[in-house]
Amino acid sequence: MSAKVAVALEIRAIDMAKVLLVDDDPTSRLTLQAVLTMGGYSVDAASSAAEAIGKLESTEYSLVLSDLHADPSDAGLQLMAFARSMQYRPATALLTSSRTVEIAPVGRVRGDVLIEPQDVPELLEKVADLIGERASRMLQRELRQSRN
Repeated sequence: MSAKVAVALEIRAIDMAKVLLVDDDPTSRLTLQAVLTMGGYSVDAASSAAEAIGKLESTEYSLVLSDLHADPSDAGLQLMAFARSMQYRPATALLTSSRTVEIAPVGRVRGDVLIEPQDVPELLEKVADLIGERASRMLQRELRQSRN
């Protein structure tokens, strides 16, 4: 690989939003990781909430996507709560393939956005929206702090 190509790849990696994808099903995890990577995101994957917590503590993510039905049954919700407690405040969303989940009026359950990954364009749109909303919140916070 030439030096120019290596530099270009490094610059692109810096510009890409980092997503942490958590799913205990290897097929789903690898498929979603490929879709998100092709969608322009830098994706780290974890197969458990415990593995994801370690990654959250060592890397700053723009978005954390977790399977709602991870083992144990409430691991996805617990992981979302942990992610929201991080100082850098990543956006969070739960993945579900089940339409039987009790969904609140705006597509949220216990404060978390629910995404059905079967519709790839919709998945990528929601991911972009969540990352954009987070970036907007961060900018607003920085502006408020600079005024003080």
